[in-house]
Formats: sequence, C-alpha cells, structure tokens
Amino acid sequence: MMNLELGRPRTRERRLDREVRTYDFLDELGIEYYRVDHEPAATMEVCKEIDEVLGATICKNLFLCNRQKTAFYLLMMPGDKVFKTKELSKQINSARLSFAVAEDMEKYLDILPGAASVMGLVNDKECAVKLLVDEDVLKGDYIGCHPCVNTSSIKIKTEDVFEKIVPATGHDITTVKLVGED
Repeated sequence: MMNLELGRPRTRERRLDREVRTYDFLDELGIEYYRVDHEPAATMEVCKEIDEVLGATICKNLFLCNRQKTAFYLLMMPGDKVFKTKELSKQINSARLSFAVAEDMEKYLDILPGAASVMGLVNDKECAVKLLVDEDVLKGDYIGCHPCVNTSSIKIKTEDVFEKIVPATGHDITTVKLVGED
C-alpha cells in the first residue's frame, strides 16, 4: 500500500544522494510537495496506481539529443500523448532528434533511465540541457515527477515548478505543442 506523505522522508536510510539533493533543493526554495514511495514502475497499471495516490498525472519525460550530440533536451509531456520526433523537430529547428544514451542522461542530469524528471535540472549546473514543455503540461494544477530516482514520486504545484524551481536552476522553458500526428 502506497501512502502519500508531505515533504521529505523522515530518514536518509536507503536514499541515494541524488534524491536527497532534490529534497534539499525543494526545501531551500520553501516549496511544498507530497511524496509517495513505491517499487520501480514497470507497467502502466503501476503508473496509474501511483497517479491515483498522488492525485496528479506523472509527466512523461524524454531525454533527447540531436544527431551530433551537441544539443540535449528534456521534454515534458502528458503521459497519454504520443511522441512524434518529426513534429517536435520542426518546432525547435533541430533535425534528427533521437533518444539520448543513458551515459549522457547521467552526465548532465545525474539521473538513470526510468527516472527522468524536471528535477534533474537541479544537477545541470552548466544548463547544457534545454527544457521543452508541452503546452498541456502547463494547464494542470499539479505535476507528478520523480525526485531523480524511480522509487519515489512527488507532487508539486505546476506554478511552483515553472515559476520557482526551473528559474532557480537557471534554465529557460520552451513551450511546444504536440498533437501526436505526422
């Protein structure tokens, strides 16, 4: 049974440094958040259960790069939208987008596959990763995401994410419109 709790875990026991850094960052900014601990979500059924406990839909976060691996992107989009590379490429003027490799995700965001999240921008001190946000993500009251690990999920007010957290990381937001069509 998953329980929704306000704020950080009571102890650091069995918590990775990247997760603790996320809670430290949110606490330093004075941002209220709710957290649920869970097993890594391997199926859509488990994801839906986490969404229900959080009371928010967890964003689909994709870590992308251009062909030359000179530009990296974190795309936040609703989980129910279909991602079409061609559609996004046109909007950001970057041909040949693909999924970046795990090593680059860890290098720039200090996150492993399965835990990609806007919270990884906290670890991108050089602002090497560009944040792309589907306009529908901005419409909800809350965003659900991972605190840099895939064994917990957090619920944060959307306005806090884009008006406080992202600016505090030094990143800009590029809004895109994805419809999932060719």
